[in-house]
Amino acid sequence: MNKIPVIIKREYLTRVRKKSFIIMTILAPVLMAALIIVPTVVMLNQGQDFKKIAVIEERSDLFRGVIPNTKEVEFDYLDNVSVEDMKTTFTQAGYYGILYISPEIINIPNAIQLISKSQPPIGLLDHIENSLEKEIEKQKLLAYNIEDLDKIMKSVKTNISIQTVKIDASGVIKETSTGIAMVLAYISGFLMYMLVFIFGTQVMRGVIEEKTNRVVEVIISSVKPVQLMMGKIIGIALVGLTQFLIWVILTIGIVSVVKSTVMQKSSIAEVTQTATQSLMNADQLPDDIAAKTGEISPELAEFTKLFNSAMNQRWGLIIFSFIFYFITGYLLYASIFAAIGSAVDNETETQQFMLPVTIPIILALMVAIGTMQNPESSLSFWFSIIPLTSPIVMVARLPFDVPYWQLALSMSLMLVTFMAFVWMAAKIYRVGILMYGKKTSWKEMWKWLRFSG
Repeated sequence: MNKIPVIIKREYLTRVRKKSFIIMTILAPVLMAALIIVPTVVMLNQGQDFKKIAVIEERSDLFRGVIPNTKEVEFDYLDNVSVEDMKTTFTQAGYYGILYISPEIINIPNAIQLISKSQPPIGLLDHIENSLEKEIEKQKLLAYNIEDLDKIMKSVKTNISIQTVKIDASGVIKETSTGIAMVLAYISGFLMYMLVFIFGTQVMRGVIEEKTNRVVEVIISSVKPVQLMMGKIIGIALVGLTQFLIWVILTIGIVSVVKSTVMQKSSIAEVTQTATQSLMNADQLPDDIAAKTGEISPELAEFTKLFNSAMNQRWGLIIFSFIFYFITGYLLYASIFAAIGSAVDNETETQQFMLPVTIPIILALMVAIGTMQNPESSLSFWFSIIPLTSPIVMVARLPFDVPYWQLALSMSLMLVTFMAFVWMAAKIYRVGILMYGKKTSWKEMWKWLRFSG
């Protein structure tokens, strides 16, 4: 009688009832929601701290009024004031800091100082630098006595935005976005890396724990070693998937609740009103919005473009492939981790075996990150075909339209390899799980693999 379902049930119920599982299941969504909410709250409230800066130029007025005021900062240009005198009194005068501009800035880029009591934000520094750079460039061009320079500068100023369009084999044209593909590739590759590595190491720790406690000696009397290994692998996979599903649901719920209670409703209403007004002014159907980008807000036009590009992805193929590579990749690495766990007596002894196993996973993640820049490179191709790295690299290549023959070849090799690794791991597991007190080496494990008894 097959005992695998019984083992799966035992592994699943034993782990989901642990306090560590319950604590991490509740705590992780709170941390993930905080990573989403805190930066958003900071960005929404960063403009509330108004700053007033005193601008002092030495022996010139070349840059008076050049740096424009914003909602967050105001520049007050002072005359006949010494920087040394202002250093001790600027806070009492209501200034956030002093912007000292030397006349040598035309030739020396760093001949400018922002003096303040605290570290200024990077956005403020960028605003000042960009404003002064444009003015200095203008002053240098004026030295050439070019007639109507202002009109020429306005006429030559140009912004380019490349629109990527994809034509499939049947001639259908679809709008795409390299940015969307890169983000999707990064998320898919990193998520696959985390799931395979974390769940695989859980299998190894579970095997070591049972072997150390001698529980396996009782279980093995009524269950075949192969059945015990497969039941443990599948059971832990179900535990991880359950925890991951709860994390997603709780994170979305926490973010939604906090967003509706903490975020400023006026900001949401303002965005909605702006978008509605833009649509009314455009007098176009939603399908024609992209053609009327000049009559609507740039933000709405950009959002519409990104949304259309995201919807043009091959989501059915991406989801199917992700599930396939997760199952096969997890089974491949989990069987290796189970074999390692059966060959040692404690977790410390696993170090000599972990390095050869983790190197392909880490290399796959590094190649997946590089794949976002060049998905058709030879390195990305071969790493997406080799079974030990294909679960991570191939899912990172999928948003960039991998040819079907490459995907079929990679999946076929993955199926053959994971079944071969499960078979080899089972042979090592059946010997190593009852082996105590002897330090195992790769040579010893090779003997177990060839053992036919």
